Amino acid sequence: MESIVKTISAGDFKARCLSLLDEVAETRLPLVVTKRGKAVARLVPMTNELPTDLLGSVRYASEEDLLSPVDEVWDAER
Repeated sequence: MESIVKTISAGDFKARCLSLLDEVAETRLPLVVTKRGKAVARLVPMTNELPTDLLGSVRYASEEDLLSPVDEVWDAER
């Protein structure tokens, strides 16, 4: 079964952005934003699921101050 995707021009999206956000959240249907007839963005509803690919991947090595400068030379001009 083919679903019909709602499209809207970028200008109309700009004017109605907040109500369109509410509409996508309520209907759970995506919205495609176009510029000069070409699709440039898709607004999709958020899920309540947390991404699992990075979940738990950050660990603190110690309880040291994480904001103070480190004693490591860093060359930013590379």
